[in-house]
Amino acid sequence: MWRGAVGRLLRGCAAGSPRAASGSAVAQLRRRLESELEDIRGAGTWKSERIISSRQGPHLRLEGGGAGILNFCANNYLGLSSHPEVIRASVEALEKFGAGLSSVRFICGTQSIHKDLEEKIARFHQREDAILYASCFDANAGIFEALLTPEDAVLSDELNHASIIDGIRLCKANKYRYKHMDMQDLEAKLQDAQKHRLRLVATDGAFSMDGDIAPLREICQLAQKYDALVFIDECHATGFLGPNGRGTDELLGVMDKVTIVNSTLGKALGGAAGGYTTGPKPLIDLLRQRSRPYLFSNSLPPAVVGCASKALDLLMESNAIAQSMAAKTQRFRSKMTAAGFTISGKDHPICPVMLGDARLAAVMAEDMLNRGIYVIGFSYPVVPKGKARIRVQISAVHSDEDIDRCVDAFTEVGRKHGALP
Repeated sequence: MWRGAVGRLLRGCAAGSPRAASGSAVAQLRRRLESELEDIRGAGTWKSERIISSRQGPHLRLEGGGAGILNFCANNYLGLSSHPEVIRASVEALEKFGAGLSSVRFICGTQSIHKDLEEKIARFHQREDAILYASCFDANAGIFEALLTPEDAVLSDELNHASIIDGIRLCKANKYRYKHMDMQDLEAKLQDAQKHRLRLVATDGAFSMDGDIAPLREICQLAQKYDALVFIDECHATGFLGPNGRGTDELLGVMDKVTIVNSTLGKALGGAAGGYTTGPKPLIDLLRQRSRPYLFSNSLPPAVVGCASKALDLLMESNAIAQSMAAKTQRFRSKMTAAGFTISGKDHPICPVMLGDARLAAVMAEDMLNRGIYVIGFSYPVVPKGKARIRVQISAVHSDEDIDRCVDAFTEVGRKHGALP
């Protein structure tokens, strides 16, 4: 919205509208914005948005780019965003419950499908209750401010997702940042935080940029030792990590030691939108009273609720989909490593191909697309300077042939641009 407003303002001033009285300020704004944009282009970190003219899946049609593009950049871990049963459930919910409630839940009430989905989420994670948000970004923005006061402390991994960082900034708790997955540093911070009333350790379960998994066993042991609570963001774990896809805490056997789980419906669980918090019922009740993103945002559209609910049904009926990805992830990682690439993380379908240089990552990603492989280069400020990479993401619906074709293209492009000998 703000971009459109700025654009109209700039066009209006250029056309001699009454707003031209402030034209010098607008001209100054235009020069500053254009200079910043040019700096982004010059640094090779410009982020283009390609237009997709087909549904999400392992094969895409890009506008102007033909059909049959192999997609290796989506968070569609289980391939459920185009699963026929998920789509059918979404259509049925739309037809029965309409497009939406046109307001927030405490004003217009809530629909039965929202309550059903919250109950289903709590049951899936084996927690007492759950609350839905428009996104997990909103869930992370809404929990810390509602839960923590100036008497409390929050201890956050330095590489946590931006939404966790932003959510922590909104609260008035005492803030500690510990080195990435460094348990000695976390323990030192916990010792220092003993003077505060409540201590909350916040971490991603699986880190989205590096594909590494938090040492939750050790975190929970330290939390127990220093009487702290544990919060995890499971956006890149829910649905496929652990024997039944319940996430990092199930994978590492600490489901009973993690107090709060935030996650998304917009990745493995249907791929549409939405997020949630699940945990103790008194916490969920408090969030319904005080969490600003919940109180001031419309309820999730019924179509989104329908597809997420069906995705959870499929997961709880069988773990076959969740387990099908492990072999495909291992195939890609082992073949890329054998080719000479450095792949960050371990045993996670997020497979960052580490390149270091932002320009190299951007150029290689573009050259991969020319070979029919859709991947994206990541550089500062999404990742630290000097840590540019192409993040490849494996899906359960990729075939072995898809994976081999991707590796072959990487090898060819890597040699062309000097990333491989």
